[in-house]
Amino acid sequence: MSDEIKFSTDGGLATVEMTRPKALNALTHGMVKEMAAQLDSWEHDDAIGAVVIKGEGEKAFCAGGDVRAVWKSVKEENGGKPSELSRTFFFDEYRLNHQIHAFSKPFVALLDGVTMGGGVGVSIHGSHRIVTERLMFAMPETAIGLFPDVGGGWFLPRLPGETGTYLALTGARLDAAGACALGIGTHFVPSSRLEGFEAQVASSMAAGSGGRQAVNDVLERLAEPAGPDPLAPHRAVIDSCFKPNTVEGIIDALSAEGSDFALETRDNLLHKSPTSMKISLELMRRGKEASSLAEVLVLEYRLSQACMAGHDYYEGIRAVLVDKDHAPKWQPATLAEVGDDIIAAHFSAPAQGDWSLA
Repeated sequence: MSDEIKFSTDGGLATVEMTRPKALNALTHGMVKEMAAQLDSWEHDDAIGAVVIKGEGEKAFCAGGDVRAVWKSVKEENGGKPSELSRTFFFDEYRLNHQIHAFSKPFVALLDGVTMGGGVGVSIHGSHRIVTERLMFAMPETAIGLFPDVGGGWFLPRLPGETGTYLALTGARLDAAGACALGIGTHFVPSSRLEGFEAQVASSMAAGSGGRQAVNDVLERLAEPAGPDPLAPHRAVIDSCFKPNTVEGIIDALSAEGSDFALETRDNLLHKSPTSMKISLELMRRGKEASSLAEVLVLEYRLSQACMAGHDYYEGIRAVLVDKDHAPKWQPATLAEVGDDIIAAHFSAPAQGDWSLA
C-alpha cells in the first residue's frame, strides 16, 4: 500500500480508505490502479462479504480526480501535447468505475464531506451511498472545461425529471437532503453515528449474517430521515427549462421563466465553458438512451481525449486551480461559435478504435 490509500479487513468486511486529507482525498492515478487491483482480489475472495470505502479526515470523502496532475503532465512536462498520463488516467479511472458497478458484493461508500467528480465515480456505482450532514456533492466539470464524466452520462440522465441535466450543466451543489431526494444518497446517517459503523457490520457478519444483510441491518439502526428536498421548490422550473436539446434553448427558457432562481441559474451557465456545456448536454441525451454504463463510458473516454487535445480543460484548470484568478478565457468564447461539427468531433470514434473493458 502507498501512503495515499489504505486497505484493511475485519473478518468478512474489507475497507478502502483514501488517505490524502490535505488534498481532500483527490484520486491519483496510483490510487486508481491500487484500488482496482485490490477490488479484483476481494471480488474473488469468498471470505470477503462486503466492502466499505471512505476518506480520511472530516472535510472530504473525495474531491475528485487529481486533474492538476494531468494538467501538469501536459503543460509542464510534455510541451502542451497530450501525455501518457492524460491518456491512461481517464482510461483506468473509467475502468474502475465500471468495476465498482459490476462488483458482486455490497459496496458501501461513506460520503462524509466533499464528494465531487472522481469521488462520485468511486461511490455512485456501488450498492449503498451513505451521506452525512457534511456532504457537499457536485459535478462541477463544466467550470474547468471538462464534462460530467466517471459515468455521469449514465447516472445523471436517470435522476428525476431534468435534475441530472441541471446538475451536469450548472455544477450545482447538493447537501444530504438534496442527494437523498434524488436517489444519489441511499441513506442519511449523522456523522457522529458513523463512528463504529464498520465494526458493527463486521460484528454482524461474524455472527452469521451475509454481507448485504449485515449492512442493511446496521443501516436500519443508524439511518434517519434526511429532511426536505431543497430543490423541491424549483423542480418545475428545472424540468421545464432544462428540457430543450440545445444549451441556447435552455438559456432562453430560463430567461423567459424570469424567476430569481431561473435568472441566477442562467447567469451561472454563462460563465461555464461553452464547449463543455454543449458536449455535456449531448452526453446527457445520448446517455439517457444508452443500454449500459459500459456504452456510456466508451463515449466518455472519447470525450476525455478530445478535451485533452483541446484548449478549455487546460484553461479551466489554470483559472481555478493553478493561477486561481477564476477568469478563464474559453475558446470558442461563445455558444454560437461551438458548431455541431465541434460536438460531432468530440463524440467521434478514435482512429485506433475505442477502449475495451477487457
